[in-house]
Amino acid sequence: MTTLHEPVAADPTLETTGPLADARTQLREATTLLGYDEGLHRMLATPRREVTVSIPLRRDDGTTELFVGHRVQHNFSRGPAKGGLRYSPDVDLDEVRALAMWMTWKCALLDVPYGGAKGGIRIDPRGYSQAELERVTRRYTSEISPLIGPERDIPAPDIGTDERTMAWLMDTYSVQTGHTVLGVTTGKPISLGGSRGRATATSRGVVHVALAALRSRGIAPSGATAAVQGFGKVGRYAARFLAEAGTRVVAVSDQYGAVHSAGGLDVPALEAHMDATGSVVGFGGGDVVPPETVLEADVDLLVPAAVEGVLHAENAGRVRARVIVEGANGPTTPEADRILQQAGRLVVPDILANAGGVIVSYFEWVQANQAYWWSESEVEARLTERMLDAWDSVNAAATRLDVPLRTAATCLAVERVAQAHQQRGLYP
Repeated sequence: MTTLHEPVAADPTLETTGPLADARTQLREATTLLGYDEGLHRMLATPRREVTVSIPLRRDDGTTELFVGHRVQHNFSRGPAKGGLRYSPDVDLDEVRALAMWMTWKCALLDVPYGGAKGGIRIDPRGYSQAELERVTRRYTSEISPLIGPERDIPAPDIGTDERTMAWLMDTYSVQTGHTVLGVTTGKPISLGGSRGRATATSRGVVHVALAALRSRGIAPSGATAAVQGFGKVGRYAARFLAEAGTRVVAVSDQYGAVHSAGGLDVPALEAHMDATGSVVGFGGGDVVPPETVLEADVDLLVPAAVEGVLHAENAGRVRARVIVEGANGPTTPEADRILQQAGRLVVPDILANAGGVIVSYFEWVQANQAYWWSESEVEARLTERMLDAWDSVNAAATRLDVPLRTAATCLAVERVAQAHQQRGLYP
């Protein structure tokens, strides 16, 4: 069963909480500073299209379960929609709406010709076999296939999904289309049209911006200290690249626990332990600490790289890092933002800091459409240029407007999307 929602007008009086409320608060601040009227604000705040699908699964033991999946296309005034596909027991429609909105701003800020989208299925992938996850992915893809495609909406990996998931999605869409369509998704295996450098692109982007942010505060990256909250797709490689830059990674956490070493963790050894056990817990090169203490570690740099809302009103006052670079989407609530700003902390927002993934996804899409593949050095050079140009633009705007980096980034992005809306006009 497929349900197409009439998008709910983004009435500021609507009672929402969590990531969607945070996203709407950020947009309201930007549209107010930009002087936009209420009609334009509502257009920017409201998803263009939403779909909810039911996904029956025949399990390996013959029983049947039913899951619910979503795909939200927030905006495509600047190009086709783009956004990840998340498998998590915490997925809900409001979360997907918020993530799609943030993706719109991220693409606009980095001048990538996409709008924002996001998808999710409410499932804990750790409880299902590879064959079961393949069936879930293929059924979800078949249900949303009328809405996706290289010119419509291009999914990518996110929490709980990976390049294998994208291969299944691409194959299912291609079978329905009748020919191979490499550009329907990004984050695919190299052998199926994936781009070199895509797997680590988000982390590389985070570290490029983190090192620039440290320097802007007079902190030399070599010898600086860092804590990384989350050791998944983003946090793991961010820790690796920080260590390679000479930054001392002293604390790391995942969903199971955390480790700390004042002298610096041996990141390659920690990665090997993670591969062997599935967690940072039990790593012999550090002390066991409560996971929440990683966010409050006495370090120069904090990288929250897990999920939304981990920095909030209750713990923001205990954050001691001088620079916070958001590897995750929406890890800092508006209340925490205000507390950190008052404390003089530099917060580099997610729509800038973790945009490396969508940049290289764009590169993958371009390569797939041209059937011409770039070298890894070409990809990384272009990624570095894009990230540092965006950092310079946002930092300059924040100085010029005398606002935090998040406000400056959101204003720059919203202005670009609004211009596209206005220049295209309304149909009919």
